[in-house]
Amino acid sequence: MSKQKIDRFEKARLEKLEKIEELGRDPWGERFDNHIAISHARDKAPEEPGEEGETVRVAGRIMLRRKAGKLRFYDIQDYSGKIQLLFSRGDLSQENWDLMGTLDLGDLIGIDGKLRQTDSGEISVFVEELTVLCKSLAQPPEKFHGAKDTEMLLRQRYLDLIYNKGVLDKMLKRTKIIDSVRQTLRAANFAEVETPVLHAIAGGAAARPFVTHHNTLDIELYMRIALELHLKRLMVGGIERVYEIGRVFRNEGIDATHNPEFTMIEIYQAYGNYETMMDLTEAIVTDAVKTVSDSMVLPWGDTTIDFSSPWPRKTYGELFAEHAGCDMQDTAAVRKVAEQQAGQGNITREFIEKMNSSEVHPDVIVNEVFEVCVEDALTGPILVIDYPASICPLTKRKKGVPHIAERFELFIHGMELANAYTELNDPRLQEELFRTQLAGMDEEESMARMDHDFVRALKVGMPPAGGLGIGIDRLVMLLTNSQSIRDVIFFPLLRPEGAPAKKEGGKASKA
Repeated sequence: MSKQKIDRFEKARLEKLEKIEELGRDPWGERFDNHIAISHARDKAPEEPGEEGETVRVAGRIMLRRKAGKLRFYDIQDYSGKIQLLFSRGDLSQENWDLMGTLDLGDLIGIDGKLRQTDSGEISVFVEELTVLCKSLAQPPEKFHGAKDTEMLLRQRYLDLIYNKGVLDKMLKRTKIIDSVRQTLRAANFAEVETPVLHAIAGGAAARPFVTHHNTLDIELYMRIALELHLKRLMVGGIERVYEIGRVFRNEGIDATHNPEFTMIEIYQAYGNYETMMDLTEAIVTDAVKTVSDSMVLPWGDTTIDFSSPWPRKTYGELFAEHAGCDMQDTAAVRKVAEQQAGQGNITREFIEKMNSSEVHPDVIVNEVFEVCVEDALTGPILVIDYPASICPLTKRKKGVPHIAERFELFIHGMELANAYTELNDPRLQEELFRTQLAGMDEEESMARMDHDFVRALKVGMPPAGGLGIGIDRLVMLLTNSQSIRDVIFFPLLRPEGAPAKKEGGKASKA
């Protein structure tokens, strides 16, 4: 739409705004008490055409309008649905009829009127009183029935919510899912807390942080990449069941399942272990499914996901052998598979060069192969348990099997949804792991950053515990059949408007 057309449309709307003011009304509205959701109004409608129902008060945005003789038909929409309004010249005062003439698509209005069904069976409100609640000065998107300019809709999410069917409902489901998670944890006596977003040390996950600067203290700070270490400090202090739902920031790539700013929940339970967290994970997710659906089987693209309990549990080693075709302890065979995957473009040549020069730990090679050969094959829900210990520096080792860590990840259709451990609470081993970088990992990509105060807290004594992290955005994706994380984040990160496009890349980290 040209600038000239935009100016013409806005000018016409401004003229109507002035007309509203001439009629003695406020074009920006006022308090409008006691209105009900449109869906509730529809529930009150009489069952037979022509039968007069009760008087209702509703409010919403004008989405459609049409006329037939002395009748005017408008459709308005709120968060709960749409309803037709019928303006009849014989039923309205001259002032209300004139006021109706100032209305445009996109305006917010309040209505008092009688419910009826038209002869065609359309539930309608026969308008008796009209209140302007906000005059819209912006012309709706052209062909707004299913607007398709994806970047415009992401930048102007308010238009996406208004004009694209299902988007508002999906976002409201997000709030219900998060509330369900809280209810599940509240019922299990977990305490919700808030911990710092600005950290002096970027720890708790293998991720590249965003760096900022505090002027008064003249120190470098990091936007948090995980919630873990502060929550564990609280366990040391006596909060035995603790969790936080919060924003986390990782200065990395953008793709269908990664956004640099995202929401996650971390949960810690004293005197539990990773098996405790498996049970809790299953309860959290299945309760959330019940919040948004009457069935435990939900659509996912061209297929479905069956969330019914119990979920299968398989070891990392079993799945590696099944899908990679060799034992993960067979270093030569694993390296051969890595070379094959590099030949297919699934592993970078840079990684292979590091592997061949012995710059990477054997378990790092195993995990690289696992990511490309195994993860996409996991339809799930499946709990992958017992990971190589060397890639899990914050995790307790399996009793009698020191090379295996008590860790699990939940996978659904190749997507990692949850990550959990039996938490390491030995301060001596923790300090040693902080000091020992995994071969082949740059410091900015490693969890093994020295946090002296955290080690000091462990020396005070942290109870044995299970810990769990769940990606809230990914959970919402799976429960709303959304194929991109951008579809379930209210305001996903975008490059500045008008800036030249750059490749959005970079390998995303694993929590």
